[in-house]
Amino acid sequence: MSRVYIKTYGCQMNEYDSEVIAGLLQREGFTLTSEPGEADFVVVNTCYVREKVKNKVYSFLGELKKFKRKNPRLIIGVGGCLAQKEGGRIREKAPHVDIVWGAFNLHNLPEFLADFERKKIPLVKVEPDGQIPEGLPVVRKSKVSAYIPVMRGCNNFCSYCMVPYVRGRERSRPVNSILQEIKQAVEQGYKEVILLGQNVNSYGKDLPLSFDFADLLEKINEIKEVKRIRFTTSHPKDLSEKLILAMSRLDKVCEHLHLPLQAGSNKVLERMRRGYTREKYLELVSKVREVVPEISLTTDIIVGFPGETEEDFEQTLKMLELVRFDGAFTFAFSPLPGTRAAKLDGQIPEVIKKKRLRRLIELQLKITEERNLYWMGKEVEVLVEGPSEKNPDELQGRTRENKIVVFPAEKNLIGEFVRVRIKKTGCWALRGEIIKC
Repeated sequence: MSRVYIKTYGCQMNEYDSEVIAGLLQREGFTLTSEPGEADFVVVNTCYVREKVKNKVYSFLGELKKFKRKNPRLIIGVGGCLAQKEGGRIREKAPHVDIVWGAFNLHNLPEFLADFERKKIPLVKVEPDGQIPEGLPVVRKSKVSAYIPVMRGCNNFCSYCMVPYVRGRERSRPVNSILQEIKQAVEQGYKEVILLGQNVNSYGKDLPLSFDFADLLEKINEIKEVKRIRFTTSHPKDLSEKLILAMSRLDKVCEHLHLPLQAGSNKVLERMRRGYTREKYLELVSKVREVVPEISLTTDIIVGFPGETEEDFEQTLKMLELVRFDGAFTFAFSPLPGTRAAKLDGQIPEVIKKKRLRRLIELQLKITEERNLYWMGKEVEVLVEGPSEKNPDELQGRTRENKIVVFPAEKNLIGEFVRVRIKKTGCWALRGEIIKC
């Protein structure tokens, strides 16, 4: 049997796409390997959200040359968002790459591979648009949580983002297909499902029937074997009152909401083309916390966007203090060729962006630590995910509020729910001990 190594860059949707690629190749007789040097086929599933990630991809492709020198029969394939955008330019920069495919035709990979093996001629297959078929095989990386995409693409066209161009316009998956995939996952022992979409709040807008994301959550909540439901990512402009009420009412929907803010200045939000104001965002936060008091809020923030003044940045810091997020993914703006933002005037020097990012991170870490103090001494339900990242002799898992909890326990508890009392808090994780029944 041939061996395949899969390297994934990017978001959880990319992670899921790699699980599909693994499923397709396993069906063709491949086994997975964790070492590129042991592989007969190396798959690089790419992202195109920042230039830094693009550079990492090309750096990794450069590293693969040494494996090809040792094994001339090694096949190298590149797919995903960067491949969708760059197409044949990938082979121009990395001629040792054999196959390039786009975001819309990952399901054709076995066919492309067979074609290459037969003709020994490199190929580039990037469709400008398309629909990924339902019912593709999946080899899930996690043994605990199952990624389930509910829609693909995006219609928002934020000025700094390439997603609508490389992932296409919003397409909702049929309800029955989603439910069928979830039922298959729980039959395999998965207790938690994580619903994915570039903007899950938009689910159903393109379906013929009146059926939205809140309705989908209701249907999934009825599946007996599902114990937890999570979802990401939500766009503030589409967060409806119906969805907020569903989060409160449906017992399996976890008390965690990832709601990207991106900036705290209305001027910057307008230049980003985000479609909401800081006042609207604060109104949404107020509604969510009123209806779901235990909600954990996380966010994304970009600093140093073109035209951002010191006053604009201070407004972002002020929003952190007003909202008091449980956590934040923070980035310094990186101009992405092909986006509106890359052409805007007022580009900020790197030294200023780095300084602002450092101040932002310091403030958010302080707030996260203060927020986590709430859990001191409390008893929480934890779904055990696996060994701790920092100490393999301990286990870690997540609460319904998406808090990481580390505790000493036997590995046979992986995949199970346990009750843990929190003994120590911090920025990265909570520490506790299992409550004996």
